[in-house]
Amino acid sequence: MHDHEIIALYETRNEQAVAEMQARYGNYGFSIAYNILGSSEDAEECVNDGYLRLWNSIPPQKPEVLCAFWGKIVRNLALNRYKHFTAQKRNLGQIPLALSELEDCITPAHSLQTATECREITASINRFLKEQTVENRIIFIKRYWYLTSVEQIATQLQISESKVKSSLFRTRNKLKSHLLKEGISL
Repeated sequence: MHDHEIIALYETRNEQAVAEMQARYGNYGFSIAYNILGSSEDAEECVNDGYLRLWNSIPPQKPEVLCAFWGKIVRNLALNRYKHFTAQKRNLGQIPLALSELEDCITPAHSLQTATECREITASINRFLKEQTVENRIIFIKRYWYLTSVEQIATQLQISESKVKSSLFRTRNKLKSHLLKEGISL
């Protein structure tokens, strides 16, 4: 079933929409949540919560790219669950390591002055990523958006871990230079 057909099912409140979402994007959502949480049970719970969140979101929203909309919902649910776990002094997933790698490039979100600054930084990072090679862009997004481990990226792309690490290192340095050139203070 195509995305627009699934969205139409959600809009008419047809319960088949959830089954079609699960068949088409269930594994995608699970992999996002699992990369963040490192637990199958917690990832599955986020995916299930995501189906409810999607049900409540469509309508009124009508996503242009259902896969991206779904990924964002599951990612946000997993990040919220991660915050809950870390408040209880548990250490799960790739978040601390991935974010520590980006510390020199990007200002932590809590220190941003305004939503306008956040939009400017987002637009600048998007421009930067469009300038990168496809492979470097994929590696960067897998690591810092999907929070995929270096080992998993290497396996998925069939390249060495050292190539992934060096690509991430070079891309972070380029990003830092790019942000400074655009007048974004770190």
